[in-house]
Amino acid sequence: MNKITTLFIVLFTFVLSVSGQIPERPNPPRLVNDFAGVLSKNEYNNLENSLEQFARQTSTQILVVTVPDLQGYDPADYAFQLGIKWGVGQKDKDNGLVILLKPKTSESRGQVFVATGYGLEAVLPDAIVNRDIVDNEMIPRFERNDYYAGLAAGINVIMDITRGEYTAEQYREKSEAGGAAGIPFVLFFFILMFWIFGRSRRRRFYSPGRSLPFWIALGMMSGGSHRSTGSFGNFSSGGGSFGGFGGFGGGSFGGGGAGGSW
Repeated sequence: MNKITTLFIVLFTFVLSVSGQIPERPNPPRLVNDFAGVLSKNEYNNLENSLEQFARQTSTQILVVTVPDLQGYDPADYAFQLGIKWGVGQKDKDNGLVILLKPKTSESRGQVFVATGYGLEAVLPDAIVNRDIVDNEMIPRFERNDYYAGLAAGINVIMDITRGEYTAEQYREKSEAGGAAGIPFVLFFFILMFWIFGRSRRRRFYSPGRSLPFWIALGMMSGGSHRSTGSFGNFSSGGGSFGGFGGFGGGSFGGGGAGGSW
């Protein structure tokens, strides 16, 4: 990093600090900070409990921040400054991650950005974060105004990859294979349609009992092509009780991550 770039980062951090537009670190510290008010109490508790448990088990800290307005800042800059100002992640590992969400309104587009600390950049490459986590897991659910589902789906993948259950590349291969697996179901659907309508020509009507296999097959087809990553298996369904987040560790961020809008 050259001196001009370093000077720019220092000055930019100072300006943001003086402006006060980046929220102060909460006291007591929390991993979920819903300043935009898009989560219910149970949704908030589920996310907080799961992220606290994950931080205790792995030392990796995932911070979720929702804001009603970015105050004119680029989402990436806002997310990086949150991570730096709050010290997300461990100082000796730089294993923090910030998920910044600005909901869509009638006046502005929705924005999301996932910023990775230095220590997670190799584990979570920008391309995986962009295409597979943000575009595939989060934004489709955000477009339905289901912010909890989008956050939970993305966090599940992030947790699995950082825990080593599979690599980012293995996740991509699994995702692509899942899409290809849906092709036989489509072919089966059209074959079944031709078979049913072919039989219907020889009858004036079907009884409900005879038309039932079509709907059962249709349901099986749609169920078989459903992706399991949206099941939020890491999140409990109840409010639960907090184990108590011990605080941020002073991690650093170097510019890794990706985001999107809708």
